[in-house]
Amino acid sequence: MRANDLAPGPAMFRRLLDAPYLLLTLVPLFWAGNIVLGRHIAGHVPPATLAWLRWVLAVLILLPFAWRAMRTEWPLVRRHWLLVGVLSFTGITLFNTMQYHALEFTPALNALLIQSTGPLLIAFWALVLNGDRLSAGQAAGIGLSLLGVLTIICRGDPAVLANIEFNQGDLWMIAAMIIYGIYSALLARRPGFSQLGFLGYSLAIGALLLTPLFVAERMVSPPVTFDAQAIAAIVYVAIFPSVLAYLFFIRGIQLVGPNRAAPFFHLMPVFGSALAIVFLGEQPFLYHAVGYALVLLGVVIATLWSPRRVSPARNS
Repeated sequence: MRANDLAPGPAMFRRLLDAPYLLLTLVPLFWAGNIVLGRHIAGHVPPATLAWLRWVLAVLILLPFAWRAMRTEWPLVRRHWLLVGVLSFTGITLFNTMQYHALEFTPALNALLIQSTGPLLIAFWALVLNGDRLSAGQAAGIGLSLLGVLTIICRGDPAVLANIEFNQGDLWMIAAMIIYGIYSALLARRPGFSQLGFLGYSLAIGALLLTPLFVAERMVSPPVTFDAQAIAAIVYVAIFPSVLAYLFFIRGIQLVGPNRAAPFFHLMPVFGSALAIVFLGEQPFLYHAVGYALVLLGVVIATLWSPRRVSPARNS
């Protein structure tokens, strides 16, 4: 696939699509911005409403570029409707809605650090669902990462475990990441879709499946005030962490391969922590540093000492 196939726009944008490492650096920046922005407007735009508007707008933006591939690949959707439906439901409908709900209760720093366990959860579900063997390095990495997550949840105080008093936002975020791990492992079974065709169908079906929850939320929630802040947030999450991040990730994988692209995923908590501190005024504590160090060490061990590295196809 040529850069012109993905972006028949200005020459500068086409040149950007030929700079893989810049693309792969922008992807986690956009996804980190989604976490920080989701935390910032928590309580202003309800989670199902934000997720539904995000995906509907993303579909409308993507459709002119993906329509030809989607029309050609409709027979594939009909033959593999169950798998496509499950992938859309887990990766689009559930994951992002649960993530936005979690951000109503948990700080963005916690959410970013918990989210950095994603590659390890992918490795776990790849073993369970696809039979991919877990190496000793992956097992050790998962253990260290879980220890890091517990450090974050317990706010660095082991006594919290005795009372089992978890922030519900932390638990929602962990549940969302477990679902994301399932989604990413199932992506290995995806039939022969093009990237644009599969992305177009995933976003459209995911938004459709989210519609009942969106309607139910609108029936019981106060009306949303579409002021400048709400509109800016919706436009950002539709364009940057949705359409652009996916297109950049697709292009980066194409140019350098999944093994070289995978480590860029872990820039997200770094970018997100800086954004949360600068824009949300959140205070970093020692337990954040310890938890992040454990998670990062687990990720390094799992990716360097494993026979097969899993490259996540992120949907934030």
